[in-house]
Amino acid sequence: MPPRPGPRRARIAFSDAAAKQLENITSEAEIHALDRALVVVSVAPDIGEPLPGHAAGPQLRQYTDEVERVRLLYWVTALRTVVVVAYIET
Repeated sequence: MPPRPGPRRARIAFSDAAAKQLENITSEAEIHALDRALVVVSVAPDIGEPLPGHAAGPQLRQYTDEVERVRLLYWVTALRTVVVVAYIET
């Protein structure tokens, strides 16, 4: 019997601001911590808590990993296939 595939993961994309933040991360420990947080969000996009806002735009969410000390602000596309990271804090 062939192995069952794991959970489907959303693709990660970065806003221009988050991409600039990503360029400034040089510590290997911070990169590793960010990678772990991105995997969590890609597997379970609804894991973050919704941030208050208005209904005109996408629902902004916040995911915080207290152990790795990473905070992501992101939104998920309508079909839940892409997670757009708007802000990174390590």
